[in-house]
Amino acid sequence: MAYESGILLESGTNELEIVEFEVAGSRYGINVIKVKEIIVPMPITPIPHADPAVEGIIQLRGEILPVINMERVLGMGPSANPQNDKYIVSSFNKQQVVFHVHNVTMIHRISWDAIEKPSGAYSAETSPVIGVIKLGGEMMLLLDFEKIVMEISPETGIRMEQIKKLGKRERSDKRLLVAEDSPLLRKLLQSTLSEAGYDKVEFFENGKDALAYLENLAETEDVSDTIQLVITDIEMPQMDGHHFTRRIREHKGLAKLPVIIFSSLITDELKHKGTSVGADEQISKPEIAELVLKIDQYVL
Repeated sequence: MAYESGILLESGTNELEIVEFEVAGSRYGINVIKVKEIIVPMPITPIPHADPAVEGIIQLRGEILPVINMERVLGMGPSANPQNDKYIVSSFNKQQVVFHVHNVTMIHRISWDAIEKPSGAYSAETSPVIGVIKLGGEMMLLLDFEKIVMEISPETGIRMEQIKKLGKRERSDKRLLVAEDSPLLRKLLQSTLSEAGYDKVEFFENGKDALAYLENLAETEDVSDTIQLVITDIEMPQMDGHHFTRRIREHKGLAKLPVIIFSSLITDELKHKGTSVGADEQISKPEIAELVLKIDQYVL
């Protein structure tokens, strides 16, 4: 079964649809935009010496796809009812991955501001949890699937060598703002942007905090004198990147700021969402060299 209802959401409303699934009785969520279809388990070909979380590969309509076992990723016990197990076929970061879960239950439409940031006790770089959602007196955890895949296959993430190929650069007089909820991605962006010559970068965990910072600046000065460009992820608790971009465009003192959306959700089918809220550019993770070259176009 294909899940495309998330595409129908109006852009910039700060809403999303989440596919709820279970692993060992606990509730987790994945953005419906990442989900291509839900299928029943099928025969797997094991891969020798693969990461322990990788069960193997399957062939689905002519494509070879890796299968990641979520009970292993999360350190949970085996399925109590294997007959309910499902494969979530997902697409993000220009790749397709299958996640093996114990059950898929329903789809929820919620607002990003209803998703709480993880507390300090479980928000470390090692945690795959990026948000907590309260539903019916229980909690559902929103997971960072990009991080899960990157830890299994580091070559799929942001790579410093892409920046080194650009050669020596001097951009130290330019100041950027980045809204990115993942601690791991913030760290990677900080190091790669610094290598690219951009040492002055203000980082925020979500669009809400970043917008408040920009609005405060706009009350006392010309924002473009302090921040030359904004980079934002899409999926962020409190305020997503599309809504953040729309709010920038609607604010008289911020409207002219260049905004680049840098997200795993950039596809030909979904680019219209970023265009409709006024993004200047949309670049898919992990294309960091392309991001840097676009930054150069707007701030130099």
